[in-house]
Formats: sequence, C-alpha cells, structure tokens
Amino acid sequence: MILITLALGLTVAALLYLSMIWNFSYWRKRRVPGPKPKIFTGNYPNLYTMKRNMIYDLNDIYKEYKNKYDAVGIFSGRVPQLLVVSPELAHRVFLTNFKNFHDNELSKLTDEKSDFILSNNPFSLTGEKWKQRRADITPGLTNSRIKSVYPVTNKVCQQMTEWVKKQIRLGSREGLHAKDLTLRFTTEMVTDCVLGLSAESFSEKPTPIMAHINDLFSPNWSFVLLFALVNTFPSLGHLIKLRMVPHHVERFFVNLMGTAVKSRKSQQATGNFQRTDFLDYLLQLGEKRNLGTRHLLAHTMTFLLDGFETVAAVLSHMLLLLGRDEVVQQHLREEILPHIREGSIPYDKLNDLPYLDACLNESIRLFPPGFMTSKLCTESIELPNKDGPNFTVDKGTVIVIPHACHMMDEEYFPDPLTFKPERFMEPDAAKTFRERGIFMGFGDGPRICLGMRFAQCQIKAAIVELISQFNIKVNPKTRKDNLYDPSLFLANLNGGIWLDLEARQ
Repeated sequence: MILITLALGLTVAALLYLSMIWNFSYWRKRRVPGPKPKIFTGNYPNLYTMKRNMIYDLNDIYKEYKNKYDAVGIFSGRVPQLLVVSPELAHRVFLTNFKNFHDNELSKLTDEKSDFILSNNPFSLTGEKWKQRRADITPGLTNSRIKSVYPVTNKVCQQMTEWVKKQIRLGSREGLHAKDLTLRFTTEMVTDCVLGLSAESFSEKPTPIMAHINDLFSPNWSFVLLFALVNTFPSLGHLIKLRMVPHHVERFFVNLMGTAVKSRKSQQATGNFQRTDFLDYLLQLGEKRNLGTRHLLAHTMTFLLDGFETVAAVLSHMLLLLGRDEVVQQHLREEILPHIREGSIPYDKLNDLPYLDACLNESIRLFPPGFMTSKLCTESIELPNKDGPNFTVDKGTVIVIPHACHMMDEEYFPDPLTFKPERFMEPDAAKTFRERGIFMGFGDGPRICLGMRFAQCQIKAAIVELISQFNIKVNPKTRKDNLYDPSLFLANLNGGIWLDLEARQ
C-alpha cells in the first residue's frame, strides 16, 4: 500500500512538473533564441520574491543578447513573451508596424465586470474602442485648455511653497519626504484642474481624496495572487480577470464625480462661473454622448489615474537629482529667475526653457515613469532577427519593450548612471533619441501618452516654484545610488527620497 501511494505521488509530481515545463519549448519551435526559463518564475527569478526589481532581470538578458539579436524569447511564469532588445525593433513596434502591435497586454488581463475604471482607460482599451476614447479625450488636452488652467497650477504651486516653509519651521531631522510633497501637489493640482474641487492637500486636514489615491496605488495582494495564477496557468486568463482599482476606491470616486458635476451645474446655473477646464469639456462630452455618472467617471479617471502617481514620481526624482548636483541646480535657477513675473513664469515661456527641458528629460531617463511596456501582437508578422533566422510573431503574443535597458545602455548614453542634462541640450535631442527607440519617457506612436503635455506643464511649474524659492539638498537618509524599489512597477528609488530644503532670501 505504501509503495502504491508513493508511486501515485511520484506520478502526480511528475505530471505536474511536465505540465509546468511543457510550454517552455514554445520559442525553440519558432527558432527564436533566449535564456533557459525556470519552473514557476520563467525568466523573472524575482517575480514573486521581489528581492530585486524585475527590470534588472530583463537587463541581464538584454546585455547578454543585444549584440546578436533584435529579440529573444523569454517566459513570465509559463507565459511566453518576446523581449525586444533592439531599439530599432522597439521603434517598429510603436510606429512602423503599429497595426501588428496595436493593443497593450493589460487589455487581456481585465474587463468591465472585474474593473470598470481600468478597463475603460485608453491604456487598456483595444481596437475601435481605443480610437473612439482617444478621439474623445484628445480635445480635452489641447494646449489652449492646458493654458487655461495654468493659473490653477500657479495657485497650487504657491500653496506648496507655504506648506514647505511650514515644514522647514518644524525642522524634522529626516528632512522632507519628497514623495509625500509631490503627491500632495499632484493630488491638489489634478483634482482642481479636472474636477474643480480642492483636495485640501496642503492643509492640516486633507479631504479623503489623497488617502484614496494612496489606496489606489498601494500593493494589492489579491491582484498579485491572481496575476501569479494567470502566469502559472495561462489558460485561466479566460476565467480570471484582474482588478487594480479597489471597490471602495471606485465607489469614492463615483461619488466624488457626482459631487463635482452637481456643483459645477449649480455654479453654471447662477451664471457667475466661467472656467474652461477639463470638467467643462467632460460635461459637454457627456451631453453629446449621453454619458451617465459612471461613464463620465471612466473618462475622468483617465485624467486622474494618469496624473497622480506618475507625475509625482517624476517630480520627486527630479528633485532628488537636482538636490545631488548643486552646479546643475544653480544653472537651472539662473535660467529660470530672469523670466519670473509676479511670482511665476508665463505659460508660453514655460515651454521655452531648454535647460529645464533637458533636466526633465534626463530625470525621466534615469527614473522612467514606465520602465517597460508590454504590447500584444494583434496581427501576425514575420520579423528579421539580426544574426538569427527570421521568425513569425503569432497573434496574441506578449511583446516586452524594456525602455530602461535602452536608456541605461552606455552605448547610447555614456556614463549612463550619471545625471547629465547636457545630453538633451542639442536641438530636438529628445525627439531624435525617441526616433532611435532609445528614449521612451512617454511612449511613442499613435498610443503615446495622452497627458504628456499636461504632465510636463505640472512638473515644470512645480520645479520653477521650488527652485526659485528654495535651495534643495538631499538628506543623508536617502541612498546615494539609483537602485529601484523591488516591489513596484514604477522606477522609484528604493528606500524613498528625503530632502533638506532651505528658503532662499
């Protein structure tokens, strides 16, 4: 009996093992080279332990294969992925062969039943739905509309200055937590510009908005668990859909949207309110398309989701890099100060400060808001592979473009770990790097980030305010390297950023 039980146990274990590795021949059959995957994790050894950020796992593969191939086959768990190691191929995926790689991987991981907000974000939408949503949103993010809310931006910047001065008076030895500062800024900024409401982020008692934003971007273990299951058993992807936006956060923002709409319509009814902001545009769109509150929220969350965390992350890391380099900081200050009028820089001049642009782009290169993009092959295509044979990418295949690997490659950016804004001082440098596929701060092609100009405006305005008002230094609590946090999909400095700010006379 014992022998029978043991034999059955060994048989089950063998069958389980075979089921876990049977798909590992996927790329070999297609004549695509790549590293040998491991059971459960594939080619992401830190996928579940989170001891090291996954971009470093990809970078190891990238450095091994980049001189021989344009792309290699890897696995996330048991899910085959094509890792793009050639910037030229990355450029083709985003632009030249866009129709073959139209959608993002996230689109197959969620749906309206599991996560209404996320599945209605342009990043997740597919095909004609994406085209329609982009057509809906783009007119709300024109240069003239961003300019119209620029006074709101300046008002929030001034509130931020007063809050920082108060923190300086309190005199914490640990300094100022940069992410707390920048998230307060983006919360107040985006909530006011998009909804016309105040989050009171710089007050003693902020509204619940900021707390719910933190919940929105905090690690969701049910999300991680389901993601692990789908990675291990890809066939479950048809049954399991992921939810990133927690139910209580969705309910909160639905109610908040209802409050904003009711308040705005009441103000408009009195005839005393005129403001050409994003909510004004969304209400016009809602009437045109007969959208209810929930669908209006889905449109609104495009502005909110894309503007809170990513902008705060870029801004906090830009402050970190400026704080580390007094020479660059002073150079930037000397560019900014002559153009300040009545406490701020005119909107048109904000976009005509080359060194500010260079500092922003170099900050994004070192700490990209998205260090990789996962696309879906939507139409099969045959591709060349440098020293290897041509191969076919089948419809449904996940394509991984590791932007951080390209942006940290010394072949393209000498001394890549050093903050050197001068890299972007040549005319159209950022555009040239992007066309080469080696700089993807906001993506590229038809699906380039919709809110790019709005995000840049927020970051620049905040930097102008802080650089002109304060001397920025890095608190000793902050690590001195650029190691990414292992637990996040964003390129955040591990351990956080702590700053010492000193008011300028």
